[in-house]
Amino acid sequence: MPNHDAQLLHLEAATRRRFLCDAGLSLGGVALASLLGNTASADASGATTLAHDKPKLHFAPRAKSVIFIHLAGAPPQHDLFDLKPALDRYNGQPCPEEFLKGEKFAFIKGHPTLLASPFKFAKFGQTGMELSQLIPNIGSIADEITLLRGMKTDQFNHAPAQLLMHTGEARFGHPSMGAWLSYGLGSAKAQLPSFVVLVSGDKTPDAGKSVWGSGFLPGQFQGVQCRTVGESVLYLDDPAGTTRASRRAALDAMRDLNGLSPFADESTRARVEQFEMAYRMQMSVPEATELSNESAETLALYGATPGQASFANNCLLARRLVERGTRFVQLFDWGWDAHGTSPDDDLLHQLPKKCMESDRPSAALVLDLKRRGLLDETLVIWGGEFGRTPMVEYRNGKKEFIGRDHHPHCFSMWMAGGGTKKGFVHGATDELGYFATEGVVEVRDLQATILSLLGFDHERLTYRHAGLDQRLTGVVKPSRVVHEIIA
Repeated sequence: MPNHDAQLLHLEAATRRRFLCDAGLSLGGVALASLLGNTASADASGATTLAHDKPKLHFAPRAKSVIFIHLAGAPPQHDLFDLKPALDRYNGQPCPEEFLKGEKFAFIKGHPTLLASPFKFAKFGQTGMELSQLIPNIGSIADEITLLRGMKTDQFNHAPAQLLMHTGEARFGHPSMGAWLSYGLGSAKAQLPSFVVLVSGDKTPDAGKSVWGSGFLPGQFQGVQCRTVGESVLYLDDPAGTTRASRRAALDAMRDLNGLSPFADESTRARVEQFEMAYRMQMSVPEATELSNESAETLALYGATPGQASFANNCLLARRLVERGTRFVQLFDWGWDAHGTSPDDDLLHQLPKKCMESDRPSAALVLDLKRRGLLDETLVIWGGEFGRTPMVEYRNGKKEFIGRDHHPHCFSMWMAGGGTKKGFVHGATDELGYFATEGVVEVRDLQATILSLLGFDHERLTYRHAGLDQRLTGVVKPSRVVHEIIA
């Protein structure tokens, strides 16, 4: 009877799932790999593992890494990148009715008046790119950047617009761009995560950590938030009394125990890989984030001060990370929501303050990458989630401060390196800066272009979820690669 019982237990364990797990090198393993597409492969032991460490490029890439600087809250394009002399002529006059018909605004009430920029513009670089006096350092790299003046989105509130910009959808639950690229490219160096997030401005984005989440992709592809003050990555350090050897032994035991299960799924393997990455990061992250190792000249270039939390420190850290193999670095800097309700969010006080904090390190990042031979293979992106209105916003009728409301119909961003054109302006807006009229680039077009520069066809970088081959640029509305800005 004991032998009979043992045979029954064996037969009960011989499920289809168990068969596929045990048949990693057999015809069953080949079929499973085919069903899973590019997400899995069988290793020599017969276990099915994620194949994210092998790039699945569709063509030769122009860039190997991305640094995306997101100015959360949305910088006002009329005051930084898109000079409109017509606003000087019509300043203080009611906005033409044809621009307001059928429009919805986040906060503007009644019939708004037009607002000229209170700041002067100048021509920069050999191409004479017109930029604001608030960003002279960005002006100094005008010959290195592509300025997109015809950006457009379909969202006018912060959280959905940020989600659309970084996940391709205006609702929660979808993977971020960095997660998609980590899934497609894998990590260049096993000691550092492929996707790192840096935050400044004393506030995380309105959309929360979903803008660097993995959505329906396996968890190891989400962004890892790093800091330049205190513990580089929260909870990365071992508890008191834990040695390096005991931590290694615990991870080995956990891996072996999970390997015994015939039902180990993708999420379990993802968690094991995250623990392993954390173990490696305990050695690599402190070195990568130690800004005091930089020369005095480099620190001065960025305006960085080791040991402080600042946008400048994050820009320098971004360069150090891509230099060490990180694929995607996302910088979020809060404080650009210039509504004009107080000195903390108006055009005359807060905007100059934010430009003072960001102008120098943004330009330094491009210059530093160039002098180190990294700019050609690093794509730098700078911009917000939408634009601002050409009309003034007076919140609740108060006119002590001036601001601009949210505006989806046009805004400006710039890109540098990574195969983009140098000293180039793409797109234009109407005379008031209300609508993008030429070279219109929608958010998913920008995403398709970024993927293309990294070697991916945006329609072929997919992941099966909810019965669809999901992709960053969505499965409904067609998107295009903006070939006009590629060198």
